[in-house]
Amino acid sequence: MTVTAPAVPAPPAVTAPPPVRLRDQLTTFRAVLWRDMFVTSRELGGFLAQVFLQPLFMLLIFGKVLKDLGYASDDFANVLLPGVIALNAFLIGLENTALPMVMDFSFTREIEDRLLSPMAIPLVAFEKIVFGAIRGLVAGLVLIPVGMLILGVTWPLSTLLPVIGVLAAGAMVGAALGLTFGTLVPPHRIQIMFTVTLTPLMFTGATQFPLRALDSLPWFQVVCAVNPLTYVSEATRSLVAPPGVQSVPLWLDLVVLAGVFVVFTAVGIRGFMRRAMD
Repeated sequence: MTVTAPAVPAPPAVTAPPPVRLRDQLTTFRAVLWRDMFVTSRELGGFLAQVFLQPLFMLLIFGKVLKDLGYASDDFANVLLPGVIALNAFLIGLENTALPMVMDFSFTREIEDRLLSPMAIPLVAFEKIVFGAIRGLVAGLVLIPVGMLILGVTWPLSTLLPVIGVLAAGAMVGAALGLTFGTLVPPHRIQIMFTVTLTPLMFTGATQFPLRALDSLPWFQVVCAVNPLTYVSEATRSLVAPPGVQSVPLWLDLVVLAGVFVVFTAVGIRGFMRRAMD
């Protein structure tokens, strides 16, 4: 007589969790962004030191001391101030995206909490860009009245909103570069990367001179034209500088910035996803 074993019930089929709705992802995006902004308010002293220290010395030495000594003309302040403000928005956006990214992926591992949130990975990466850009925009805006006070420069009130828009675009581009650097550069080389790239970015970004004034130095003009910061400086300068200052047309600046933003955002998000999967 044969004995048949009792039938073992098949395990229940494993079903994938339902996809999170876009509305819920955007709600999570806003909540994460608000948390980052709240943390910034608790670190206000360090943030203000980062915002003011370097640009104030640039404005003081290049725009005030050299002018009083007779080495710079009175009109130089109209060229310098828009460039330094653009530089501040761009670099603060870059640094405040790249450095936290390195810390999150290598030391604090805080990024793991973000990846577990009900939000798509590309949206997690884009939140980093938006947060860095907000800090960059604030850094540019708070420098405007301070720079005007130091250099004795005034801008028409009607240029305020266009300047805010340009600085926001510049901060977004800087943050997109920061995402790319923070995800593609190994953590032990990030300090070297900043040392190698930040100084050339600062001095080839048309912050102390208009790009079109370099016609007699075509090789340096080409070098500056490759730098995305140049188009933030030129766009800001085209809005507020006197008519005698030649600048790259605003529409061309915005087209270049849009292209750079799309390219580096795509590269940065791809690098972010690769690091998140490791």
